[in-house]
Amino acid sequence: MSTLAKFNSKHKIGANLFFLRLVGLWPIGCDSYKFSAYTTHAIISIIIIMGSYNFARVMNLFFIYTDLEELTGSIYLTVTDCLVLVKMYFFVQNIRMLKELIGHLDSDLFIPKNETHINLILNGVKAWRISYKSFWVMVAGTLSSWSIVPLFDHDKRRLPLEAWYPYDIKLSPYYEITYICQVVSIWFLATANMNMDSFMAALMMFIGTQCDILCDDLRNLPEKDEFNKKLLDCVTHHKDVLRFAENSNKAYNIIILGQFFTSCLAIALSMFQMTLVDMTSNDGLGFLFYICAMTVQLFQYCWFGNEIEVKVNI
Repeated sequence: MSTLAKFNSKHKIGANLFFLRLVGLWPIGCDSYKFSAYTTHAIISIIIIMGSYNFARVMNLFFIYTDLEELTGSIYLTVTDCLVLVKMYFFVQNIRMLKELIGHLDSDLFIPKNETHINLILNGVKAWRISYKSFWVMVAGTLSSWSIVPLFDHDKRRLPLEAWYPYDIKLSPYYEITYICQVVSIWFLATANMNMDSFMAALMMFIGTQCDILCDDLRNLPEKDEFNKKLLDCVTHHKDVLRFAENSNKAYNIIILGQFFTSCLAIALSMFQMTLVDMTSNDGLGFLFYICAMTVQLFQYCWFGNEIEVKVNI
């Protein structure tokens, strides 16, 4: 089987789709959510694991609002975590459209026609994978710091992140159970958050690669017999790329607006918190990883969005 026949754009972001499926955001097959075991898994993941944790974090704000330092140290993460639930709501609401967009990558107009087209797509995928892996490193570093550091404070018995629970968390086995549940929740939340962002960046990356392919086709139009047919194919391809981009915008415009607002707020408040801790301590390392992760998160949107702007204006 030839390379062209085996090429599948969706497989190039397979890890991204796997983690979305893991946290309940990517139903199996081409369908959206329906009565199935996976929908039950999604409900447990989104509502029970992530939703209950966010509820405990929000309730905690009502007990610390008089302490400005503690409030600023908690509110930026709480706002970010709550935004993840909002993002998941819009993601789930648009899941049918998002699946259609991913499926459209292997349509007749979008599939590569020659080795040059394949190389153009692979160049875009390579850039996306670099940003995706960088994002994972920053996120994993942040979560590992939050998950492990409190274990060294044996006397304080503190949780990875401050939250309110209707029982005394310092007593065993409540502390151990709550600790494990919170670690699972923050890993699920972060995995959902970063993979939704990376998925949106992947859509922008594919729009950019289709612009590259269209430009290559226009540069290599035949001079005689098939000129009109090839030109009409380019016009049809161009309209299809515009339609793909428009549908992508419909799916994540609101998500990106909310993400930029909360990310900028989170970066500002976390940098303020960095002035209050020893940067050589474990807490300081956690803040550093967190700020880097939020920066990479915004960088993905800016980079791939700018790539489209540059390519459409060539």
